[in-house]
Amino acid sequence: MLRRIDLTTLPGDQELRALLPRPAVDVSASLAAAAALIDAVRERGAAALVEQAERFDGVRPAAIAVPAAAMTDALDALDADVRSALETTIDRVRIGSKAQVPPPMIAHLGEGAEIELRWQPVDRVGLYVPGGKAVYPSSVVMNVVAAQAAGVRSIAVASPAQAEHGGLPHPTILAACALLAVDEVYAMGGAGAIGAFAHGVPAIGLDPVDVVTGPGNVFVAAAKRVVAGTVRVDAEAGPTEILVIADHTADAELVAADLVSQAEHDELASVVLVTDSADLADRVDASVARRAAATQAAERVRAAITGEQSAIVLVADLEAAARVSDAYAPEHLEIMTRDDDSVLALVRHAGAIFLGPDTPVSLGDYAAGSNHVLPTGGQARRVSGLGAATFLRAQQVVRYDRTALAAVRAEVTALAAAEGLPAHGEAIEARFDSGAGGTGAR
Repeated sequence: MLRRIDLTTLPGDQELRALLPRPAVDVSASLAAAAALIDAVRERGAAALVEQAERFDGVRPAAIAVPAAAMTDALDALDADVRSALETTIDRVRIGSKAQVPPPMIAHLGEGAEIELRWQPVDRVGLYVPGGKAVYPSSVVMNVVAAQAAGVRSIAVASPAQAEHGGLPHPTILAACALLAVDEVYAMGGAGAIGAFAHGVPAIGLDPVDVVTGPGNVFVAAAKRVVAGTVRVDAEAGPTEILVIADHTADAELVAADLVSQAEHDELASVVLVTDSADLADRVDASVARRAAATQAAERVRAAITGEQSAIVLVADLEAAARVSDAYAPEHLEIMTRDDDSVLALVRHAGAIFLGPDTPVSLGDYAAGSNHVLPTGGQARRVSGLGAATFLRAQQVVRYDRTALAAVRAEVTALAAAEGLPAHGEAIEARFDSGAGGTGAR
């Protein structure tokens, strides 16, 4: 069912990347459409958001700003088991997110000379939670908890209006927001929502934000690229990806179950097995076919696993498997081998890594304590997944006393002169002129 790619003889890195399976998603092709939607929101505010909800979500929201009563009602009506699961997930992700906040550090450069590095949260963030084919209260948790752990004080959440829920976001989304004490929620979706966060919509009390995060479709990704000069954005999250490195010791049923679990997200989901065992490849393929036919989202799963973005890649050994994985730079990497830690030591590029047979990607989607908003499309080579650091800024606090300044006085003035900026040096010398600094010593 999954196509095979024989890479038992590996080419050079550039050719290797070209051979690996990828979905046919071109964010740049959607830039013009996303920009037009954002411009409409910037120019006409709430009226444009309502029109976009009617056009894309099939409903006219009674109010874009979700009333507090709707949040309370959603939480009151939330299934007890789902509430318990969300509370557990919140607690675990909060622990994981707090661990990501760096402590303040002080670098001592000499007597009386130090630089303190401290981490300051941004003031305000806009967090996007997609609608579409599924309901994602877990994405509320991942976005909000990371921002709260960083110390962000002002948090707004947007999720598309739902026709079946009277133009409000899905009630489970609202309930998750209520559990997290987020009271600023908007029924708006897609590129328009990203534009509203970036530029603000005064008529509905939506102030511009400093950072926009959250997964979404290709138009959301394109919208983030459009507003990136106005606000900070996280990685452009495209269709989900799972790459499994496995050898002959892996349980084929577990590998197949994990591949299918990610394929149910979207027809463009990428599922890739990299193995040095042809026998395991055959057994996984047979299990995937069986599981794909039996699962609830069978049609969507079949489209994903038979698409050009999915494959079984055969390699000569596990060192080659790690090289293939690094060339791919997957959103999710699973390692199921006879020595997982040895393979882990060979890997550099992945959004999140799941080790061993009892650590499936679906655990990370919910209650592992890690964050499931991760870079796709090879972006893991250069960016991190969502976390507390997404909402933090490193700030340097420099403290020198007079003696410490004197120790580098000559160096600063020499460099200032070399760069043709004599006033820089004069600012140093002014501290040592007669009467300056209280001593006048040169």
